[in-house]
Amino acid sequence: MQRIASTFLIAVLLVVTDCVAQTQANPDEVLLENKYIKLTRADYELELQRVPEEMRVEFAANPKRLTTLLNQVLVNKTLAKQARDEGLDRDPALSARLAHELDRFYAQAEVSKIEADAGADFDAHASDYMAKAREMYLLDKAKYRTPEEVSASHILFEVTKHGDAAALAAAKEARAKLVAGADFATLAREISDDPTTKTNAGALGYFTADKMDPAFSKAAFALKDVGDLSEPVLTRFGYHIIRLDGRHPAEQKPFEKASKQIMAELRERYIKRAREARIEAIETDPNAKVNQAAIDALVVKLPAVPKVPKPQAPAIQ
Repeated sequence: MQRIASTFLIAVLLVVTDCVAQTQANPDEVLLENKYIKLTRADYELELQRVPEEMRVEFAANPKRLTTLLNQVLVNKTLAKQARDEGLDRDPALSARLAHELDRFYAQAEVSKIEADAGADFDAHASDYMAKAREMYLLDKAKYRTPEEVSASHILFEVTKHGDAAALAAAKEARAKLVAGADFATLAREISDDPTTKTNAGALGYFTADKMDPAFSKAAFALKDVGDLSEPVLTRFGYHIIRLDGRHPAEQKPFEKASKQIMAELRERYIKRAREARIEAIETDPNAKVNQAAIDALVVKLPAVPKVPKPQAPAIQ
């Protein structure tokens, strides 16, 4: 494909970006064109469907990403038009591949419809499943507990940067300064090897034990009172001085709070069963005709690999 001059393309796409943001949705509106194709807003909207739904607004608000997406659509549509002009759409092998890909596309579309219909059916009868949700809650209350959390700050001394002995000595020296009254946030910004400390002063916020390095969590959760300092703690990152900033004890969620999570689990199971039932019905269809001989003929028979005899251990003389 004859390439469009980059400066022209960038200028056009920046104008298009502004138009997309400001104009009302008109699917037939031409965003840009060349001698082969016209790229419309409908083309853009279809391509945007490939972006995860929760990211689309942020994606569309980024001129650079939007420009890249429009450029990709322009290139793909132009190449496709050129392929048709060359008669590739009439090539039997390519037509067979296209039909195969269409089957895959429609199969996935049907699965999506099965899931959407099952989800809608569950939602329409959600009240019928509330008793099941309560039963699940009572049978496994531990599953619906909020785990203990602590909030902590730290100062890090990397072993890879200082060496083991020097990092440990620096950690002990820092702890001594803190015990003597040094301000934790100020000291953290000045000496910590954690790059995020420059903005957060070493504060990590609340976390559960499974979110941190095991040695770090063990030391942080062992601290008793807010303001307590740990001894130097060695993790895979280096030596840390940890300060306890707060604690949220574990607590049992009441059913009213846990029910949303349980109902979501039941809904997911319902959708999964509906999907699997449709697939199983196809796989076990008693009316399906199987040409076993033809299927067996598909199996490639590899030549036998000769066995190499194991070397015999020499006899002890």
